[in-house]
Formats: sequence, C-alpha cells, structure tokens
Amino acid sequence: MRIMHTADWHIGKRLAGFDLAADQEAVFEELVKVAAREQVDAIIIAGDLYDRANPSEESVLQVNHMLKRLNRELHYPLLVVSGNHDSGVRLGSGREWFDATGLFMHTTLAEAFTPVVLGDTQFFLLPYFEPVAARLYFDDATLTNINKAMHRVSQTLQQQFDPAKKHVLVAHFFAAGSTHSESETLVNVGGLDAVAVSDLAAFDYVALGHLHNRHALNEAKVQYAGSLLKYSVSEAHQEKGVYILDTETMRRKFVSIKPLHDLQHLTGTFAGFADPAGFSAAERDAYTALTLKDDTVIPNVMATLRKIFPRLIGLDRERQVDLGEQPHANVKLAPTMLVAEFFHQVTGHEMSAEQLEWAKSALVKAKEED
Repeated sequence: MRIMHTADWHIGKRLAGFDLAADQEAVFEELVKVAAREQVDAIIIAGDLYDRANPSEESVLQVNHMLKRLNRELHYPLLVVSGNHDSGVRLGSGREWFDATGLFMHTTLAEAFTPVVLGDTQFFLLPYFEPVAARLYFDDATLTNINKAMHRVSQTLQQQFDPAKKHVLVAHFFAAGSTHSESETLVNVGGLDAVAVSDLAAFDYVALGHLHNRHALNEAKVQYAGSLLKYSVSEAHQEKGVYILDTETMRRKFVSIKPLHDLQHLTGTFAGFADPAGFSAAERDAYTALTLKDDTVIPNVMATLRKIFPRLIGLDRERQVDLGEQPHANVKLAPTMLVAEFFHQVTGHEMSAEQLEWAKSALVKAKEED
C-alpha cells in the first residue's frame, strides 16, 4: 500500500494577526492533488488538525469540509489522532460511526490498543495523552511522566502485533533528540516528557506529528511529517509537504507542496526594501519578516514598508538605533514653558499664543482633578 503521512494543519491559526484560512485551504487542495498523483491508498493525519482546543465555528466547518472531501467524496481511509492543540472530546465527537466510512479517529489512550488493519499493515493510532491518562488506564502510580508511560504503552501495543503484518505507529509527541521550532507548543520539561526512541524500535514505521520541522529527528524508522505551512519565522527556510510511505518496502519519500503565499525573512536596508522594483510579485506577496541594517531613525517605517510588503509580519534591527545627542528639557521651567519647549523640540516650531492658552487651561484642569 501507499500511505500519505501528514500532520499539524493547525486550522484556525493566525500569523501576526493575519487570517490563514485561505492559505490553509489552498495547501489542502495541493495535498489532494498529491494524493491523486501518488495514487495513495490511505492518509495519516498525525494530530493538531486545529490550532486551538476550542476552535471557532469557521475552523470547525473548514476541518469538517476537509475530512468530508478526503473520506466521503474521494474515499480515502483516514487514520487520524488528536494532538496537543486539539480537544480530543470535540475532535472525536461522532467517531462511533466514523469507522463505517473508513475514518478512523482515535482521541483517547484506550483506543490505541485496538489496531486498525488495512491490507498488509496494522496501524496503531496513539493520540496525544498526559501521564495521568496512562496512570489511570494501567492503574499504575509510578507512571509519572511521558517517558515512563510510553515505555508501558509501547510494550502493551506490541502484545497486539500480528506477526504476519507490518506495524505502523501514528502518534503525536516529542521524541528524545528532536529539535523545536518557534511555532510549536512546548510539552517537554527537562527531558522527562520526551519519548525515548528506543521504545519505538519494534515498529516498522512511526508516523509522528507535533514538531513542524520534518528534519527535527534523524531516525531510520521515525519521521515527523512537519506542518503543511510555515507558521513562524524560524521555519522560513524549511520545505513543507507530505511523506509517501510504501508499506511493502517501508521506504518513504518526501513530496513538497507549494503554498499560496510563502514566508520569508529578509535582511537589508530601508532604501532597498522601499524600492518595489527589487522584488518579484511573489516576494512582495509573501508573509515577510524584515531585519533592517540601518541604525538611524526612520519615520513611518512600518507604514512605508507595508506598502511594499502588505503581509509584513515582523520588523527588527541588526543594531540599535543611533539617537545621537538628545536635547533635555529644563526641569526648572514652569509647566507651561516645559510644554512649549517640548513642542518646539518635536515640531521645530514655536507655540502660538492660542496654543499656549490651551496648554495653560489643560494644565489648570489637570491640577484641579489631581
């Protein structure tokens, strides 16, 4: 069989205030094209379909549309687990009848121990879980962290192995030795909530979600799919897409997917960025973080650069701004004269007699209210 492995859709996520719904819909349509071109037999979604545990109505409708499209219209069996951003209860609502259409949605630890069998492979769908879920399931108070819990979970899963089948684990967690991106929620503390890769050795393939960089872990049989879109500046140079797994050989290949709008991080001068001729239409249309080499004060810098890069998501400097010798107010002056001096420093003009009267009135009123 040929299985598509994807994860971390984060439907409902916003990037620096920008709504990503159109970008997520576009990349989903590209995923559909890849599935058809690669002639896949089923699709793994390894958690974090949503960005929030309490998603908006629009996000719920978007996810429902995507699952319906893949499962009911295109007839792909779906192998889905909930991630740490999902609400297992909400995502799993209705799963009692999902199986009838080949939508296998596991959102509780207990469900993981019943494998889904497709063709030559047993799929074990392990959703994100907290250590307390393992303590309650196994009635074992010693399972105080994910590392300990996963060792017990893995042993129990292996007891369900059919020796005549291949064995694939679909899960959502932080594997020991992996690296983070800025857009991920940290769920590991001091290594205790990192799963030891040795506990995954019995599986022929481990399809993971949670980390957005597909290169976060370098293991022969363990693979993060990575997110479908770039969700932080730290991911600007990462290539996004999906994996295609051949269960006969257990070999996988990566297929890149082009986004509607790229995410880029550029470094240069204000003069260079303010010249639209220096950038292609795609570059100007991308979600863009800029780092300025200038060390001088630039009036209206954000407003000016947004005219060139309307999807500007960040602006910083390589060096601190040189403010030069700044004038200091004479604190011995009367309040009205202090206001007049400040006005002159800011505007370069003297206050008119009428403006001075307004200032005096405002100061008197402020003193009375005080």
